[in-house]
Amino acid sequence: QVQLVESGGGLVQPGGSLRLSCVASGRISSINAMGWYRQAPGKQRELVASLVSGGSPNYADSVKGRFTISRDNAKNTVYLQMNSLKPEDTAVYYCNADIAPYIFVPPQDYWGQGTQVTVSS
Repeated sequence: QVQLVESGGGLVQPGGSLRLSCVASGRISSINAMGWYRQAPGKQRELVASLVSGGSPNYADSVKGRFTISRDNAKNTVYLQMNSLKPEDTAVYYCNADIAPYIFVPPQDYWGQGTQVTVSS
């Protein structure tokens, strides 16, 4: 079974930085896209950033200029560099990937367990 594991969350003061990592492991034939979502208590889960293989990154308007998504294809890892963090960035951040476990099998979405990011003074 495909597994996504996030790391790098924690407590940071406003204006600080964090770098999140997500590693995909298990039966993987190809990864078409990877991305980051976040969900605050009482709110809908929202897309933060995504990166399609061979394409350009996409960002939510609220994080443009502050967050950067990148990927290490050889390690099946995606990163989210978060700078100039604000209290409204506080949420559980989830890694998402569109993965085909076998060749000729259509890809499906997989989710990590999430990592908590808290921005507070």
